[in-house]
Amino acid sequence: MKLKNIALTVLGTLILCFGNAVFIIPFNLVTGGVTGVAIVLNRLFNTEFLTVDLLIAILTWIMFFTGLFILGKSFAIKTLISSIIYPIGISLFSRLTSPEVLGGFFRLATKEHSQLSILLAALFGGVFIGAGCAITFLGGGSTGGIDIIALSICKFFKKVKSSYAIFAIDAVIIIFGMFVLKNFVLSLLGILTAFIVAIVIDKLFLGESEAFIAQIVSKKSDKINAAIIETLRRTTTFFDVTGGYTKSGKKMLMVSFPKEQYVELINIVTSIDLSAFITVHRAHEIRGEGWNN
Repeated sequence: MKLKNIALTVLGTLILCFGNAVFIIPFNLVTGGVTGVAIVLNRLFNTEFLTVDLLIAILTWIMFFTGLFILGKSFAIKTLISSIIYPIGISLFSRLTSPEVLGGFFRLATKEHSQLSILLAALFGGVFIGAGCAITFLGGGSTGGIDIIALSICKFFKKVKSSYAIFAIDAVIIIFGMFVLKNFVLSLLGILTAFIVAIVIDKLFLGESEAFIAQIVSKKSDKINAAIIETLRRTTTFFDVTGGYTKSGKKMLMVSFPKEQYVELINIVTSIDLSAFITVHRAHEIRGEGWNN
């Protein structure tokens, strides 16, 4: 990874840690993901030893090694930085909510203005988490976590869309949290936070452009082409290209697609060929027969 990409991944992960540690964890807002699972397990076990930050550390590394063995080294490398920083960042930023730190400046979970505090926590937690994820994605990294389970499912069940699998897993976590926490208001606020996260990621990572163009160089371009046509229902174009270093002839696949299919396209390519070289550009405008967002 380039230094800029590493810096963006580190920054994004730290912002993600801040959002969860300061706004989400103190109020037990279950929004899905590793943090949501940790909050639920902490309430289930209800022991001083298994704190939320310790559970997050354990779950993060379980997910990392799961991704390593099932999805391969290439995917694991993308999640390595976040897997190292996230548990440490959660533990450190959680200290900010102590009344002894900065005079309790970041301590929202108090009796004073309690109803307003929890609403602000849900809103700002969603903003910080969404921004952190988006910046991490812009750096070419991945936050890993529960998404690894969804991508692993998609690898074995090709017809399952990754976006649906991620949504389903997060939904199960949130619903399970409802029964464990037994607080309907907290559950609704957790769902609100999850929506805000999705909106912020959409605006920061995908921007205002509604369409993208991907150029894919792979030894398995025929299989990728067939999967894109079958799954995304998008037409493609092949180009004969020559490797600048190897001087060998290759095929480059180009496809235009709407932003809603961004993650799905990347998952299709990486599930077929983890070593594929992918370049994605925002399209200012696309016209022509067959183009339909």
